[in-house]
Amino acid sequence: MNVLKLSFLIIISSFFLGSNTFKTSNKLNILFIIADDLNCNIGAYGDSLAHTPNIDNLAKKGVIFTNAHVQYPLCGPSRVSIMTGLYPDQTKSKQLRLNVRQTIPDVITLGQKLRMENYNSVRVGKIYHYQNPRDIGTAGHDDVLTWDQTVNPYGRDKIDQYKIHSLKKNWNGGTLSWLEADGSDLEQTDGIGATETIAFLDKFAKSGENFFLAYGLYRPHVPFVAPKSYFNLHKKSDFSVAESDDSFLKTIPKPAALSIRSKEEQIDIESKKASYIKRAYYATTSFVDAQIGRVLKKLEETGLNKNTIIILTSDHGYHLGEHGHWQKQTLFESATRVPLIIAGPVVKNQLNNINAPVELVDLYPTIMNLLKIQAPKFLQGKSLKPFLDGSINPVRESAFTELQLNTKDGMAQGYSIRTNRFRLNQWKLNDDISYELYDHKFDNTELNNVSNHNDYSRIKDSLVKILNKRIISVKSYPDGLGRQIDNAIPYNLPK
Repeated sequence: MNVLKLSFLIIISSFFLGSNTFKTSNKLNILFIIADDLNCNIGAYGDSLAHTPNIDNLAKKGVIFTNAHVQYPLCGPSRVSIMTGLYPDQTKSKQLRLNVRQTIPDVITLGQKLRMENYNSVRVGKIYHYQNPRDIGTAGHDDVLTWDQTVNPYGRDKIDQYKIHSLKKNWNGGTLSWLEADGSDLEQTDGIGATETIAFLDKFAKSGENFFLAYGLYRPHVPFVAPKSYFNLHKKSDFSVAESDDSFLKTIPKPAALSIRSKEEQIDIESKKASYIKRAYYATTSFVDAQIGRVLKKLEETGLNKNTIIILTSDHGYHLGEHGHWQKQTLFESATRVPLIIAGPVVKNQLNNINAPVELVDLYPTIMNLLKIQAPKFLQGKSLKPFLDGSINPVRESAFTELQLNTKDGMAQGYSIRTNRFRLNQWKLNDDISYELYDHKFDNTELNNVSNHNDYSRIKDSLVKILNKRIISVKSYPDGLGRQIDNAIPYNLPK
């Protein structure tokens, strides 16, 4: 076919196809999906009670990181860490209701960097911290420099808050609460968020513009709200919660015990009610999965899946009665471990599962590497691209997490590392330093603290050295970061 004839066919095709023609770019895009309080109780992670077909299907097409951990098991600090590629000791952000610029005003966030590289940086829903559900429909503690466009969905779940059931009368976003909602998915905040995300995918498919599209879901964070059909997916008889044994508290450091007994209303919940609350969490997770499925379906329909990297994760894990605790803010596996799935055209790994420890601080440098963009010098994480290329060699020997707890005896500082086999937690309260050590080969529920067992003394000594090196590292000043501001005051609304 000669050049003249080919040009004629292209012109004719464009005329008939008109504005609905989907365009593609040679550059890769990023679809970043982050749920709120989503743990690894997902089918792809081996949970037989979960009904998560869309996440499971994504996992089959991508790489599942089975040993991924957050750097701080609390919404605000974790999200700042993810979006800056820095550890909380470097962001100086360890509380809720802090804007990223209050503590590191000169930082170049992930979305901001991609804007600088001519990507459209778009947020739909919750990426930085929002008080959930209070701040639904607002910008929360967002960062305006990160985005070109933002959408703050506001749905029926917010409007129907007066219907919500809770463990206590004056409940808030930190109280176990639930509702079998009336109406459809499309009326819920996350359903509206999915619809808005779909609209952006249509727009970018037609324009051919490159994008960093971040879809942040507000669920399964409390209150556990989902249309009734999602509750009906799960049999009541399938759910149970083991009663807590307070004798375990005597075997762990005082701060660790306080972390799992911090909320009085959550201690020793009546068995039938506890089982229902757990089922409500699973129902809400299924609702979240359905909204993610809607977005992924549109990605394929537009053809954008051919040049879009999909990253799915959560801001931290979530206890569902393990250790007698609910929600987050512990250094146990239930709170630090999160789902992490990467899929798209960059995945060449046929193994599917990566069991080596990784951190969410690794996401920023991974994206830079995959998009072939020069990363900012201050980034602390490691690129996960070798895993996507098929390597099985670890990029790090441990995943690091920290947590601060206010106690009546003072501030307790906890640091943790998770290797392939072990978890070591170090707690410091005043001048007292104490440890927890769990061997996941024999104790994946972390109920047997072997830190003082003679058989583990050499392992403990070795891990303590590794942990102390990591503590020094995460406290170091990152080259090129700019200003760091200590003791920033969180923004608190009047009660």
